[in-house]
Amino acid sequence: MAEIERLTITLPSEMVAVVKGAVDTGDYASASEVVRAALRDWKLKRALQFEELAALKADIETGLADVVAGRLKDFDTARIVERGRKVLAARSTSA
Repeated sequence: MAEIERLTITLPSEMVAVVKGAVDTGDYASASEVVRAALRDWKLKRALQFEELAALKADIETGLADVVAGRLKDFDTARIVERGRKVLAARSTSA
C-alpha cells in the first residue's frame, strides 16, 4: 500500500459544502476520499490534455512539413464551408 501522508488544504466554502455533501449523502466515507477521487479524476483529465496537446503539436509539425515540401492547396473558403455543411447534414440525419 502507498505511504499515507497528512496534508492540510484550504478550500472556498462552496467547495467545502460539496465535499461535506458528498460525505453526508454517503457517496464517500470521508472528506479525504472525496479529495482522493477528485485528484484521480484531475490526473486523468490532465493526462488526456497532454495527449491532445501532443497530437496537436504533431499535426502542426506535419502541416509545417507539408508547407516546406510544397504540398499545399489554395485556401478556398467556399469549399471549406460546403464541406462543413455536408458534415453537419450527415450528423443531423444520423441522430
